[in-house]
Amino acid sequence: MASQATAAALCFTNRVVVPKLPSSSSLLSHFVSRSPKFPATALRLNRRAPRPLHYTTRTLSFSSSSTAISATISVGDKLPDATLSYFDGNGDLQTVTVSDLTKGKKVVLFAVPGAFTPTCSQKHVPGFVEKSGELKAKGVDTIACISVNDAFVMQAWKADLKVGDEVLFLSDGNGEFTRALGVTLDLSDKPVGLGVRSRRYALLAEDGVVKILNLEEGGAFSVSSAEEILKAL
Repeated sequence: MASQATAAALCFTNRVVVPKLPSSSSLLSHFVSRSPKFPATALRLNRRAPRPLHYTTRTLSFSSSSTAISATISVGDKLPDATLSYFDGNGDLQTVTVSDLTKGKKVVLFAVPGAFTPTCSQKHVPGFVEKSGELKAKGVDTIACISVNDAFVMQAWKADLKVGDEVLFLSDGNGEFTRALGVTLDLSDKPVGLGVRSRRYALLAEDGVVKILNLEEGGAFSVSSAEEILKAL
């Protein structure tokens, strides 16, 4: 009898008693009911399927929020002086003032909102390269492209477009000349970080005096082409 009692006691002490745990929902209800800081309505679980993500794409546009086309410069005015920079054929950095560039010469200056941008690369610059012979036959001494980009970017852009000496690429890196002309274009709201640039335009100056001025609205491309300058000569 003693051995049977001992065995029973051993069986009892070796038994593993696993308590029945309450469900997660019961625990949540218990927690909510005893916590005044967390009302039950605040912990309702959203069991709806997650909404799919939607992506939108936007075409980059250089249009300005302003609709008025205006500039400080106009036909008959003397071009303001400013210092522009460029790399010569030997790869050396050079500077030139607007007064030296235009003194005693007939010069076409055209400006773009930014190097490597689509319209500037595909239409504006190639048009002046293509028509450079006709323009020079009409007495134009120099054709220059101006942009508010540094000289290194302008050099790389010229090389990328495989432009020779048909067009001089000039950097108005600090926007000094652009501001003096009154043709700044604020593109700070665009998603590519362009900041303040130049409106697109083309002008003809004789001995520094503006004879033709074709100023675009924002970055539009309609009246500042090489063809339009040729028509006016």
